[in-house]
Amino acid sequence: MGVVTYNYDSTSPVAPARLFKAFVLEADKVWPIAAPHAIKSIEVEANPGPGSIVKVNFVEGLPFQYMKHQIGENDENKFSYSYSLIEGGPLGDKLEKINYENKFEAAVGGRSVYKSSMKFYTIGDYVITEDEIKALIKGSEGVYKAIEAYLLANPDACN
Repeated sequence: MGVVTYNYDSTSPVAPARLFKAFVLEADKVWPIAAPHAIKSIEVEANPGPGSIVKVNFVEGLPFQYMKHQIGENDENKFSYSYSLIEGGPLGDKLEKINYENKFEAAVGGRSVYKSSMKFYTIGDYVITEDEIKALIKGSEGVYKAIEAYLLANPDACN
């Protein structure tokens, strides 16, 4: 097994507090509304705290039916959160899991910077390439940008 770390940054016109609320605290409500082209539903086991499992169900026609995340730590004051992708999605037979440590930071003019550190845990001798990682990020960006657009179009959402 190998471990590959990849860091990714992106900017947003939406404030960090609203993004944190949409992506973490209210994801089960916001994602299916904001990204109906991709997200069918989100199921949360028990209280959405550390150790809980969150199942993201995708609409038909996408390459994956679902993925399961195990929640790590969330810090509402720092707008940071972590989780591990532990089942489904892009894992297949090449990846054991992907750990994510994410943070929304304040930027000039009420904007924000999204920072993500990802660790890909590979199975056997498999080596994930930067191009494969970028392709996974590109797929996720479609949902991210849809949620961002939803927040911009609905200024009262996630306040």
